[in-house]
Amino acid sequence: MDFHSLGLSDDLLQGLAAMNITVPTPIQGQAIPAVLGHRDLIACAQTGTGKTAAFLLPLIDVITGYRPKEEGSIRALVVVPTRELALQIDQQMQAIAYYTPITSIPLYGGSDGSTFDQQKQALTSGVDVVIATPGKLLSHLNLGYVPIKGLEFLVLDEADRMMDMGFIDDINRIITFLPKERQTLMFSATMPPAIRELAKRILHEPVEITIALSKPAEGVDQQAYVVFDMKKAAVLEHILNTNEATSILIFAGRKIEVKNLNRHLQKKGFNARGMHSDLEQSEREEVMLAFRNRKLRILVATDVVSRGIDIDDIDLVINYDVPRDPEDYVHRVGRTARAAKKGTAITFINEKEMREFGRIEALIGYDVKKMPLPASLGAGPMYDPKGGKREKSNGHRRSGGRPVGRGRR
Repeated sequence: MDFHSLGLSDDLLQGLAAMNITVPTPIQGQAIPAVLGHRDLIACAQTGTGKTAAFLLPLIDVITGYRPKEEGSIRALVVVPTRELALQIDQQMQAIAYYTPITSIPLYGGSDGSTFDQQKQALTSGVDVVIATPGKLLSHLNLGYVPIKGLEFLVLDEADRMMDMGFIDDINRIITFLPKERQTLMFSATMPPAIRELAKRILHEPVEITIALSKPAEGVDQQAYVVFDMKKAAVLEHILNTNEATSILIFAGRKIEVKNLNRHLQKKGFNARGMHSDLEQSEREEVMLAFRNRKLRILVATDVVSRGIDIDDIDLVINYDVPRDPEDYVHRVGRTARAAKKGTAITFINEKEMREFGRIEALIGYDVKKMPLPASLGAGPMYDPKGGKREKSNGHRRSGGRPVGRGRR
């Protein structure tokens, strides 16, 4: 199968050819015909499967194919959980739609009054596609000037992440503004009951697509350190001082942990910056640009970045804590070894996180190799994926436990 066989317009095919994209991914091959066939869609697919193009390509094809009944109306609305993802989708759209006349605008929070006025002017003067975070979109919708009457498409991207971030009420409120006659597409990396319930309410006889969660790429050297929580910082410093990686992404579970860890690393003289929601948009863009251009060696961030970052050459990913959701582990380590390259992913497992890491190993289907701690830090706890007692490792196996240093990729 190639893109020619999917029935896309010549202008879109020209844009794809210019980007050297010739073969659709599995989700693109299934989703594009469904959308072009005027069907609602619910798709379960993780980041990295090509899902963004799976909805952008048919939207652009339809929108550029005929003139709408409502002149000046927004024709497609894409709702996403974070400003980084909004910007990323808008940039991808500009690239794909380079040879078409389609227009788009990203709407996100953290901007000043002048930016809000610019967004208002763009909305009222006419734009085809809006890519927006829920809160900022509602700010404009509540003021009554958004031309939404002729909307044809609603896309909810990373619906599970929006649920996790507490946006369900905002999504329900947004839907009340939209015309009932529309085509609705929902994309989610996971499909919990809450997402199924939302889909039943807003989708009409949808086509269902499931792309199985892929395992970490073969190019990822997965490692883990079983370490008492109070010694995590010392192990991290050892890794950063001895590893030659020039682009390092560190994940911490919460915003406060990102701030504290970033502050600690900077005090120790490391070239590090934190990425969290308290930063102004201009600061976030500055940090990402520096990291992308390798002027910043270490980026410390929450899980929000794991699905929003689009950088192909990250050398090292460090999970400062074990992600609560096993699938988030796959998203995190998937930030390295992209585009068939090599990379390393290291996870710290403290005495309270062993059961969670055991679930991760069950998901990916193998044990992650456990690395010995630096001799100066002494022994760590015995690794017990079933949640056993806390005790120091002496290298001997006990019931339910594995000695640190054993395991395979």
